[in-house]
Amino acid sequence: MHQTTEIPRVPTTVPEEQPLSGRLRVTSHGLTDRGKQRSGNEDQFVIAELRRVLSVQQSSIPQPESLLGDPLGQLLVVADGIGGHKAGDYASALAVVGIENLLLNTLGWLCRLQGEGVLAELHEALRVADRWVEEAAGRRPELEGMGTTVTMAYLTGSALYVAHAGDSRCYRWRAGRLERLTRDHTLVENMVESGVLTPEAAEQHQLRNVVTNAVGGGSSGVAPDVHKHSVAAGDQVLLCTDGLTGVLTDDEIAGALATERPPSDLCQALVDEANRRGGPDNITVVIGRLDRDNHHETVEGSRAPE
Repeated sequence: MHQTTEIPRVPTTVPEEQPLSGRLRVTSHGLTDRGKQRSGNEDQFVIAELRRVLSVQQSSIPQPESLLGDPLGQLLVVADGIGGHKAGDYASALAVVGIENLLLNTLGWLCRLQGEGVLAELHEALRVADRWVEEAAGRRPELEGMGTTVTMAYLTGSALYVAHAGDSRCYRWRAGRLERLTRDHTLVENMVESGVLTPEAAEQHQLRNVVTNAVGGGSSGVAPDVHKHSVAAGDQVLLCTDGLTGVLTDDEIAGALATERPPSDLCQALVDEANRRGGPDNITVVIGRLDRDNHHETVEGSRAPE
């Protein structure tokens, strides 16, 4: 009599190579809105989960065509286009999609790197994106001078890696305190640091939106800031464009995050409040909340209807 033996399933990852599984679960959500005073939206965002994938071409064993390993990390990116609606929208989209593809093709060794190695690769990702945007602008005269801010966060294990150019921001909220992890690359910020302006005067200065460091933009090349921070259960990571920070203070943002609502509710609440105050610019908010869990990450995202 012929007997069929069930094929056992084996673990898809080696325990010591699981930087997120069994430690921190990241629940993320993003929302972008054109605001009340702009005709279009030049902001972009992406939330991406990084995993190993095995694509099964043929097998005598009944199984899915693709097998997914446990999460290796999560990538959060926001970008705010510069150069007018058509050019700004294109620049921000080109930079975000380009970074996605670059990291996808380097995922295997990126996930084996730590510390300075990860920072070096994120730094290079922004430099490559800068070249793509500049080359695209050079091919089409109507896109001349286009550029974009880019702020991205890579979460893996208890580490948060940040790469940044422009005036979009990354914050870490922990135990009621909001800490800005990025420095605005603007003319006004330079004036504050040199003592020419006070922070209070800078908030109302007519040149506060002049960006001095961006991906593209016809400059001599982007100069990304890259740095590493720690994250722990209970933390929230916030990325946003200046459509939010231009109308809400850090204390007001911290107060919203302190309510500890789901990231989707928090994103909506922050966008709604920015619009309630006039919505002078496009608004993009991405929030990742970290909790202890032995299961996979949760990823969400949406674009508000125009």
